[in-house]
Amino acid sequence: MLAAIVLFVVAGIAEIGGGYLVWLWLRESKPIGYGIAGGLILVAYGIVPTLQKFPSFGRVYAAYGGVFIVLAVLWGWLVDKRTPDLYDWVGAAVCLVGVSIMLWAPRAS
Repeated sequence: MLAAIVLFVVAGIAEIGGGYLVWLWLRESKPIGYGIAGGLILVAYGIVPTLQKFPSFGRVYAAYGGVFIVLAVLWGWLVDKRTPDLYDWVGAAVCLVGVSIMLWAPRAS
């Protein structure tokens, strides 16, 4: 379970970080190197989820969506300096509960 969580976090940081670099390049007129680095990081993001042990692509990516939401709230807080409110935290917690149900609920096979 710990390996799965680490891979979800690494993928999330890669997706948000890569997207952020592209954002800086296109929206804030940073040098093209930001865009190139962001694009390469986004390629790495596409690879990381394939390292998950779960057999279903759809389930992995659906669960990752919940983790992404939590990481995006944290990124906004730490990088963009936008303090999350109660509803941001409650929404993020609901997403994590959903992820847990999707990935670790007992199934008949």
